[in-house]
Amino acid sequence: MKLISRDGKLWITFYYQSERYRRSLNLDDTKANRKLAENVILPEIQYKLNLGTFFENEKSDIPTVEEYAKISFELHSHHRKATTSYDYKSSLRLHITPYFGDKRIDRIKPSDVALWQNTLLDKLSPRRVRAIRAVFNMFFQDALRDGIIEKNPLTLVKVPKIEKVEVKPFTLDEMLKIIKGAEEDIQSFVALGFFTGMRSGEMIGLRWDDIDFNRREISIKRTIKMGKISTPKTEKSVRTIDIIDQLLPYLEDQNKRTGEHQSYVFLNSELTHYYDIKRIRNTHWKNLLKNVEIEYRTIYQMRHTFATVMIEHGEDILWVSHMLGHTDTSMTLKMYAKYRKQDQKKRATFL
Repeated sequence: MKLISRDGKLWITFYYQSERYRRSLNLDDTKANRKLAENVILPEIQYKLNLGTFFENEKSDIPTVEEYAKISFELHSHHRKATTSYDYKSSLRLHITPYFGDKRIDRIKPSDVALWQNTLLDKLSPRRVRAIRAVFNMFFQDALRDGIIEKNPLTLVKVPKIEKVEVKPFTLDEMLKIIKGAEEDIQSFVALGFFTGMRSGEMIGLRWDDIDFNRREISIKRTIKMGKISTPKTEKSVRTIDIIDQLLPYLEDQNKRTGEHQSYVFLNSELTHYYDIKRIRNTHWKNLLKNVEIEYRTIYQMRHTFATVMIEHGEDILWVSHMLGHTDTSMTLKMYAKYRKQDQKKRATFL
């Protein structure tokens, strides 16, 4: 049995029935604690190993995945957005607990994770599986820091590859056709999406007091997803954007419909905000594209369309980036560089 130091903490490593084990003593690596470990703790552990009771006593102290998940969620509760917590808990309930919920967290092997991941990939996209893995990884990393496990089995299983996000915008003609073909209760919604590049959750989270018609500005302060109201995606996403001339009449028409309620810009039949963008996507959006005979694309492509149309027609990349709420222009250029207008002029004539 050997005493070792790991991240400033004392651990022991030993062999039992030809299998190697490592355990944290949950003590700082100090001279006094080393003396305590060598004179008291290690002899006691050795005695229990000889009797065959060490692992029996240990078993009751190690939580199951479901038990430790509660601890992990609590550890991160104060700095995590409500919508993120909701997503994480859904991943746990739907995809982790059914497989591993009652299993001790220190008994999960890389092969267990690989088989579980293969099962998920049979019914979910690689992108979704990666998101679920991130939740599971959080549990393992927290357990590793607590000294409950020796290694994170997820690190030994390959992460599923995902395809690059497809930017499949509508053409300018298609965009205008969609707006024109939309019924009144959704027309201002699609106009807002196409003329600002706002994220769908930001649009259904928009309130009338966020809109300043005099200054022609929209303040983006919140987003709604699965009924949860939270701050936008990133710090940069909290922003004030312009109301361009083409958008103004649509917002004024919408104000006549819902402005008197002094609440959200877009209201459902119960005169409250939409629970989630899926409600609009599965009814209004799908029917709209079908009616105007345009190939179905996700509602998020309105955002891509705004960016590509503006960049194709020579608008300032800094302005487009700010409207989108990107961290910096490099993100905008990375996604939309191929749409940037290239002047057909001879370069480096000064030479």
